[in-house]
Amino acid sequence: MAFVVVSAVFMVFPQIDIAVSSLFYDGKKFWLNGTLFEEIFYYSVKPLLITLFLGSLFVFIYNKITKKTLLNLTSSVMLYIVLVLSIAPGLIVNKTLKDNWGRARPAETTIFGGKKEFTPAFVLSDQDGYSFSSGHSAAAFSLVGFALLFRKKRKTVMFVALSYGVLVSIARMGAGGHFFSDVVTSFFIVWIATHIFYRLVFKKDSNV
Repeated sequence: MAFVVVSAVFMVFPQIDIAVSSLFYDGKKFWLNGTLFEEIFYYSVKPLLITLFLGSLFVFIYNKITKKTLLNLTSSVMLYIVLVLSIAPGLIVNKTLKDNWGRARPAETTIFGGKKEFTPAFVLSDQDGYSFSSGHSAAAFSLVGFALLFRKKRKTVMFVALSYGVLVSIARMGAGGHFFSDVVTSFFIVWIATHIFYRLVFKKDSNV
């Protein structure tokens, strides 16, 4: 329901995207672009997720060989991790939306010194851009899936996961790579999909 309301707001008030992007634009360039902050959070996403996945896979294989349950990495948990990392950030955001929507990135639009036209969120565009929605934000927010696996200190781990996703999103907006609606959409897609997978795999209420 929240996603529907937020989406409607972005559609009715597309100037929100322009206003937020303007906060990171000094009239000549997006001031976070190329900074240490932007590069750390831009380049950290892929290796972090690869490390988490390979680490989980290693423990899973070890458990199978030794007949143990180290870190409680069972077949169900491994299936859940694969779904979390592949479906929402990979199939839905990158392959379905990002590769086909056509929305120009903020830095590519005439509003911010580029040559392409601005297109409101949720409107198919002919600008051959890759702004909608944010792949990096989706991947970063997928850490929410790992947070749900914690029985103890889940709120703390969830806070860390969400904070990382927010920082990555700020880095992408601050570099002119995405609009506010791009990162918000990616968050909701990942949040909803992750909780659905949690319920399906573990048959538990994830309190979406």
